[in-house]
Amino acid sequence: MEDLTQRQIDILKAIILEYSEGGDAVGSEILEKKYKLGVSPATIRNEMVELSKKGYLKKAHFSSGRAPSAKGFRFYISHLMKEKDLSTVDEVSYKNSVWDDRNEKHKLLSQATRVLAERSGLLSLSVTDDGDVYYAGVSNLLNTQEFLDLDLSRSFFSLLDEAPYWERILTHFLKVQEDIIYMLGEEDFKDPMFEPCASVFGEFECSNLKGIIGVVGPKRMHYDSLTPQIRYFSSLIEQLMKDQVI
Repeated sequence: MEDLTQRQIDILKAIILEYSEGGDAVGSEILEKKYKLGVSPATIRNEMVELSKKGYLKKAHFSSGRAPSAKGFRFYISHLMKEKDLSTVDEVSYKNSVWDDRNEKHKLLSQATRVLAERSGLLSLSVTDDGDVYYAGVSNLLNTQEFLDLDLSRSFFSLLDEAPYWERILTHFLKVQEDIIYMLGEEDFKDPMFEPCASVFGEFECSNLKGIIGVVGPKRMHYDSLTPQIRYFSSLIEQLMKDQVI
């Protein structure tokens, strides 16, 4: 699978799972004790060095451990992640939460953004090709350790009111033939300040409107549960817009 051995894949997966839970750089000792990889800490360290050379891991500041890079997360999402099923109860809950606002575009997207922020515990963002930007859940990000960095928070939150920035992202995403789009760190945000950040967006489209809705948060977010939520919710919004005159 790509340029990785099975042992390296197993180690990378374990690092991503551990990092996603705590947000701290991961060392070989905890991997050996917790994930039953069948090799010694010394072997794990050697493989972590190789994964770093290949760009899947990066060395964290002030730590001997490693953290997954954007490339590592993208590999996990594409090849290793098993999406969690969205229950019928959750689907009904999402639908009921926006049903009363379905006949007016602004109300629908504003409510949908609020609901997604509440359900995900992250910042939710929706952008349309007519220049509207909706967001909710700023306080959710402030509860994550990554956004306790004041420089990061200040830089990111200043972007929320810069509609042209999100319009450029929307334009780029509309060219991608995928139902779910991931932005991972500096690689996609095009700014080293946003290396700890990530987003998951789904597209929606009706006769006179195109847009995206999704979440923004730390790069260690739980993509396996967020992806099916955003896929369903973006499809629901698209269907409601097509069914009604908005």
